[in-house]
Amino acid sequence: MAKYAEKASEKVEEVMHEMKEGKLKSGSGEKVTSKKQAIAIGLSEARKEGAKAPKKKD
Repeated sequence: MAKYAEKASEKVEEVMHEMKEGKLKSGSGEKVTSKKQAIAIGLSEARKEGAKAPKKKD
């Protein structure tokens, strides 16, 4: 499994809680229900904050 920075792991955990509470929205404003999508959003936000996270796959 890939190693993420502590900050990235915390961000993903935070986003997962938002998803489970039904508060997480995608870029288009739709409610996120997919675990994979929530993790992708968390890693993306962590990357923007400068955390060590794997690069986005194309």
